[in-house]
Amino acid sequence: MDHGTERDTHPGRPAGRGAVPPDPVTGRVPLAVVVVDRDGLVSHWSRGARRLFRLPKEEAIGRPAPDLLPVSGVLPGAGTGDDPAYGAYADYDGLGPGLESSLDGRLSYPAAGRARLTVPADRRVDVLWWAYPLVGPGPERLLVLAADADGLRRDYGHGDAPAATVERIAPAFALHTDFPGAEELARRLPEILPSMSVGESARIVAQVLELGYPVLEFSQNDRVPVTPDWGVPRRAERRARRERAARALAAGEPVPDDLRDEAEDLEYAAVRERLEFLNEVSGAIGTSLDLSRTIVEVSRAVVPRFTDVAGTYLREQVVAGEGFPDGVPDTTTMWHRVALEHTDEPGRWDDVVPVGEAMPFPAHTPFFQCMTSGEPVLVPRITEEMGHAIASQFEKRDIRPLITGRSMLLVPLKARQVVLGFMILLRHPERAVFNDMDRVTGAELAARAGLVLDNARMYTYQENVAETLQDSMLPHIPERMAGCDIATRYLPGTLLGRVGGDWFDSVKLPGARTALVVGDVMGHGLNSAAMMGQLRTAVQTMAGLDLPPAQLLRNLDDLAQRLGDTHLATCLYAVYDPIAGELHLANAGHIPPVLVRAEDGASELIELPTGAPIGVGGVPFESVRVPVAPGDRLVMCTDGLVEMRGEDIGVGLATLCESAAHPAASMDDACDTIIRALGTRGGRKDDVALLMTRLNGIEPDAVAEWRLARDPSEVGRARAAVREQLHDWGLPKQADAAGLMVSELVTNAVRHSHARPVELRLVRADTLLCEVDDDDHELPALRTAGPDDETGRGLRVVSTLAREWGASRTRTGKTVWFELTLPRR
Repeated sequence: MDHGTERDTHPGRPAGRGAVPPDPVTGRVPLAVVVVDRDGLVSHWSRGARRLFRLPKEEAIGRPAPDLLPVSGVLPGAGTGDDPAYGAYADYDGLGPGLESSLDGRLSYPAAGRARLTVPADRRVDVLWWAYPLVGPGPERLLVLAADADGLRRDYGHGDAPAATVERIAPAFALHTDFPGAEELARRLPEILPSMSVGESARIVAQVLELGYPVLEFSQNDRVPVTPDWGVPRRAERRARRERAARALAAGEPVPDDLRDEAEDLEYAAVRERLEFLNEVSGAIGTSLDLSRTIVEVSRAVVPRFTDVAGTYLREQVVAGEGFPDGVPDTTTMWHRVALEHTDEPGRWDDVVPVGEAMPFPAHTPFFQCMTSGEPVLVPRITEEMGHAIASQFEKRDIRPLITGRSMLLVPLKARQVVLGFMILLRHPERAVFNDMDRVTGAELAARAGLVLDNARMYTYQENVAETLQDSMLPHIPERMAGCDIATRYLPGTLLGRVGGDWFDSVKLPGARTALVVGDVMGHGLNSAAMMGQLRTAVQTMAGLDLPPAQLLRNLDDLAQRLGDTHLATCLYAVYDPIAGELHLANAGHIPPVLVRAEDGASELIELPTGAPIGVGGVPFESVRVPVAPGDRLVMCTDGLVEMRGEDIGVGLATLCESAAHPAASMDDACDTIIRALGTRGGRKDDVALLMTRLNGIEPDAVAEWRLARDPSEVGRARAAVREQLHDWGLPKQADAAGLMVSELVTNAVRHSHARPVELRLVRADTLLCEVDDDDHELPALRTAGPDDETGRGLRVVSTLAREWGASRTRTGKTVWFELTLPRR
């Protein structure tokens, strides 16, 4: 469908002070749209291109762009008057090759102009064209827009020339064009046209939506980033006046009265552009409190719009997320190069100034001046002498070719009057040098960036403190306990910080039993971590008293009430008895554990009375006993592993059961299987604590027990029984040491027991465990015996010979135990 041209005439608006120009002309005409891919082939050929160049789409797609848009060179009679039809374009010269450079990929910036193209049937078309390099990961490389200049002159000109009041031409394209990237291109119009503001982009896109086809918009007052040279005397004259005003402003000279309007316009446009740039930078940085990400955002925000090279340096303590002493930096201060963005060819800077290098800066350098004064330092051009002085700081690396002749601006990154770092900004020699307005802009940019970096630094510092606190609170659980193997995992929350209230633990209990604990203090941060530390310590203490699981949770709830009602916690407490083959469990609002049976590999959730979370108060707790077989596995975790926003927790628990039952070569592999199945799902935002225990059990023939009367003569019988048992177990080398230590412990037990017989137990597991029980609640302690003391040396002997020893209270008295290392089988 061929759309007609629309004409709109608007009342004249003041162009200057007291001046009313002729009515401006605005309008829209069809526009050809051609997209060229990264191989130089045409990937889109619009209906407008088909009409303008008389070539069907199917013959254009996939062909080299220069073949379809051959430039004829300078228009006939240009500048000679031989062709009166082009008299108004007498100033035209050399714009055709600009199109060739764009098509060949030699230009990396928007360009525009007029060109005479040779099209099929030996027809030559005079066109206005715009070429915009496209950015991004897509295959499109170049967007070319073209319009029939004859049509513009015919429909909007006065006679044979274009309208004298037309000063600017603005290309635009609708979202309804028929190539896949059109909608994305419309959305990213400000990126494609770097000088165009977001508001201007939205206006153009909204204006063409109603048309549904590519258009060309032009008017007297609209400004666009790239405008072809029409050769109109009025426009050329005004451009010359603006250039004169610009030179006067740049040189700091007084502006003549006849150029004051142009100077004011230029100053206003420059200020507006700077404000828009700063607003865009403010929106692009500080999107997170991650220090590394913030550094990258700050560096990328200024390249290439404000500078061509941006190197970011930070103080050593900032990079480490630490605090540092007040005061001005000096020549010993180490500065880390944390980012380097540039528009040069890839790799040119990498070997000479690599990211990650740390170095001090001498006092005579502009860098030292910037960091100590806290003010921007402007170097209009880096001279050969200065380039040599800077290069002298880099041993065996010559950076002079990278910096000499460039304009340099150093801006300090400050926050709260403290210099955190600085940025080195460099512009290519062919680009305008940094000026005083750039210095002001750079200072404002650095102030905003410095505040964002300081927020990220303080957050990182607090995270490090919290993480250190939590690491100190999380136990380092041994891989083997009596009759069981243990593996653990801890994963910090991905969005809510690296510190929380999740914990796991294991505690050695009398009778070769092991207490297994998993808990979760609700919330995150230092307060939750501190509460977790208090509860974990309390659990360890009460487990050492050998309290039943339900009673332990009751006491823990009472303690939480005394500590305050600001935190609640869930807790799962289990006691494994490898000799009896039994689990004794109680639950305080925690998710149930999973038991994987060794016999058939089946997994199930252990049904437990849920109970209320720790801290609720006044709620009873119940415990259950579950028989287990050697090789069964117990999986305990916090809800962060199975809970995901928008998903029923039953789905996560089912996945936990399924992944826990998956065969694995080792306990670590089994943990990794669960983490892969549950921990990598999208949406996980909570900490994860995982405790897996393989319940190996202890065979009955690996346990020997004796009951001893409260008679000193029983000491010798005990020593003989232990020596005989160890020989039967094939452990003669341990017999002497074990017999001596048993003598000491039984002697103390017989001496201090009250009514109940003394019990002696040997357990052969990964170590040799010996336990002596009596009904006295006072725990023994090491003490120094004097020369004349008859007692006090027994525990010193045990402490010297044993691999490990200890004592704990029980419900009926106390247990004193020791372990000996067994030879590897």
